[in-house]
Amino acid sequence: MLTGHDIYLFKEGTHAGLYRELGCHLETEGGARFGVWAPNASAVSVIGAWNGWRADADVLTARPDDSGIWETRVPKVEQGQNYKFRITDRDGHAVDKADPFAFFAEMPPARASRAWSLDHAWDDREWMQSRASRNALHAPISIYEVHLGSWRRGDDNHMPGYRELAPVLAGYVASLGFTHIEVMPITEHPFYGSWGYQTTGYFAPTSRYGTPQDFMYFVEVMHAHGIGVLLDWVPSHFPGDEFGLARFDGTNLFEHADPRQGFHPEWQSYIFNYGRHEVRAFLLSSALFWLDVYHLDGLRVDAVASMLYLDYAREPGAWVANRHGGRENLEAIHFLRDLNTEAYRQFPDIQMIAEESTAWPQVSRPVHAGGLGFGMKWNMGWMHDTLDYFAQDPIFRRYHHDRLTFSVWYAFTENFVLPLSHDEVVYGKHALIAKMPGDTWQQFANLRLLFGYMWAHPGKKLIFMGGEFGQRREWNHDAGLDWWICEHAEHAGMQRWIGDLNRVYRSERALHELDFSQDGFQWVDNRDIESSVICYLRLSSRGEAVLVVANFTPLVREHYHVGVPNAGRWRELLNSDAAIYGGSDVGNRGGADAAPLPAHGRPHSLTLTLPPLALVMFKSEATE
Repeated sequence: MLTGHDIYLFKEGTHAGLYRELGCHLETEGGARFGVWAPNASAVSVIGAWNGWRADADVLTARPDDSGIWETRVPKVEQGQNYKFRITDRDGHAVDKADPFAFFAEMPPARASRAWSLDHAWDDREWMQSRASRNALHAPISIYEVHLGSWRRGDDNHMPGYRELAPVLAGYVASLGFTHIEVMPITEHPFYGSWGYQTTGYFAPTSRYGTPQDFMYFVEVMHAHGIGVLLDWVPSHFPGDEFGLARFDGTNLFEHADPRQGFHPEWQSYIFNYGRHEVRAFLLSSALFWLDVYHLDGLRVDAVASMLYLDYAREPGAWVANRHGGRENLEAIHFLRDLNTEAYRQFPDIQMIAEESTAWPQVSRPVHAGGLGFGMKWNMGWMHDTLDYFAQDPIFRRYHHDRLTFSVWYAFTENFVLPLSHDEVVYGKHALIAKMPGDTWQQFANLRLLFGYMWAHPGKKLIFMGGEFGQRREWNHDAGLDWWICEHAEHAGMQRWIGDLNRVYRSERALHELDFSQDGFQWVDNRDIESSVICYLRLSSRGEAVLVVANFTPLVREHYHVGVPNAGRWRELLNSDAAIYGGSDVGNRGGADAAPLPAHGRPHSLTLTLPPLALVMFKSEATE
């Protein structure tokens, strides 16, 4: 039961464990206790399968402490029974609401909550004890973003569940060398086509794929295969469905009353009132719930920019300035800092990742240093510049060379994740392979080059499912990926390329250890604009050096001189033009020897053959 201290923390906005008290909790001796926050209600009752959905059967009592929390105990509730709260406002109007803290819900389009226990005997101790090193900023982190309902469909377009998906997905992701998956929101949502970004159940994994224990099994299987699990989490907005959070007790309880602050014009949804302490505690508890109860390895926080700016997606005059007259949402900033502080305090071995699309400073810097406290941030600028560059016909790329080089100027201002996410392959944007110019051969060569450039660039990696084998069709959430095309050589070659990129990225410290430090990167030459060639070094703290050379034109460049710091043999690690990937097999026969001929301000140089539309990596044997 809630103590006086719980109520104090709740009203202060710092309670991160409300899921242990509010909602429906089945008791070992039978029955259940219920609690719900509805401070402006005139009456609250719980209606369900056990009482014939009668509002007069199980009435809640308001606590006498001015917390706005209503409570009761019901002796007849059993696991799996459906229920709702009937909330009567001060005008006598009653609405049946789903439980904001429900652990499970009916299969949509049904709307009731379900009484459920979260008991589970976890079997992932080895992973939990080792994950600090796997999630560390100096570790290789390569993320496979997946939408569970459309990764792979069965016969008759059957949608598999958590248990059916787990071993297949885990085996596939591990075989390609990814370190983590990022699951698009599985928090319960009424509209499947929202992909989970219109959340109603902030404590419930969607019943579309199974029970809470089924999702626990899913996480367990991922951990057994050495795969971390990140969850897309959406504290920025929520839908207006009558059974949900909107006007929960007849007033704008979770959202701002003023639509200039409380309604999102772009997404047609409601914005949380981060200035209300109890709302911050609700969201804080939701985030910590997934990290605690489901052993998740981190959260990717969606749409952070929409939280930070009061004028986000709004016309002039359609927003309310903060108390200083500015556009910054001071209450949201407070919440995000509290969120990250508490998440890392309780779970120091996880990662909190921001999807933040602006130049807001210090997103991934500690709160005590003035930052927002995230561990990492998506690099949306890199994504836009890179895709714009690759869309250009190679003959014109020399006029856009700065799109390749500019990202390094700011690459170490944040702890960046380089994302090629689901947002880039829907709504007429085309699949990644379809964005590439040229004939079929050039399209595949360009996409292999894009991935090679991405994996060699400072920053952690994220790609959306299907990109790894060059799916040509835009993502469709109502169908599985086009797995059959992997039987074709060019698609199988792309898949093999991703697997080898991950293998080398994970094995070479120079490619991941100093992702967030200038010490891990040195330009060799970023000025060969006419040839559309760039070359640079990735370095480790031990002095290991990997040379990266990328040719963004379909011309073979022979006798190309590249300055290097070490004499001796430079062994070829990867060549995206190799025949096993579908390339033309132009290369350097496994490596090159450095000659004592200065170039690019360095004492030695390699004379290379640069394959067309390709990236090659070499490692100095002197530093091995």
